[in-house]
Amino acid sequence: MTSKIDPTFIRPYGDTMNDGRIQISFSMPVKADESGKEAARQLLKQMGLEEIEICYINDLTEGFAHIVCYANTNAFVDITKIQVKTVDTPVMGMDENDEFIEKNIGRKLTVIGACIESDAHTVGIDAIMNMKGYNHRYGLERYKYINAVNMGAQVLSEDLLAKARELNADAVLVSQIVTQKNIHIQNLTRLIEMAEAEGLRNKMLFVCGGPRITHELAIELGYDAGFGAGSYSTDVASFISIELAKRQNK
Repeated sequence: MTSKIDPTFIRPYGDTMNDGRIQISFSMPVKADESGKEAARQLLKQMGLEEIEICYINDLTEGFAHIVCYANTNAFVDITKIQVKTVDTPVMGMDENDEFIEKNIGRKLTVIGACIESDAHTVGIDAIMNMKGYNHRYGLERYKYINAVNMGAQVLSEDLLAKARELNADAVLVSQIVTQKNIHIQNLTRLIEMAEAEGLRNKMLFVCGGPRITHELAIELGYDAGFGAGSYSTDVASFISIELAKRQNK
């Protein structure tokens, strides 16, 4: 099956390969009635979609509706021309990582993590930092050669940097789950600018993560690495350990 796929012509499919069938879900300030359906249909037509089928519409609250539909697109991508910046560090398990640190760095690493500013969602930073970890991967608190300090939620950038300076941290991890109106961009940018102003930026690694974080975005914002959805403690720990070893042995 895969041998018949043309990588220069990749399109969504529903029933048959390359039929362009997609499912779309969105909300609109309309009533969940026939006029609301038609408003959604006309909107999708203006987006260039064809064979539109409104299969679900329901009230969210008065005057607002949630809509699910199917439609066809003629758009396609050539994946042979796609280039994506990713963290290409080999991923090590916890024990292997500890052995690597012991052999190549020779001391415990101090890693500080937090959800900064107004973000109160610790699920991301906890999955990386907490001892129990997530999905059969222990968090950094369980690593023998990592001193993990999880500052929790709604930590001011000033306080995070003060703790990093106090503990002479090797790496700072920042989690941003809340992304409405690109507030994560503002928060992450402010932290890096403060770190540069305080002379800390080049003294430690700065790593960010969250559902809308990519490695490419992180690099653009001035971070050393970025980890999005599907990343684990092993990914983060491996990057920190290998990158610090490289810098130490230059």
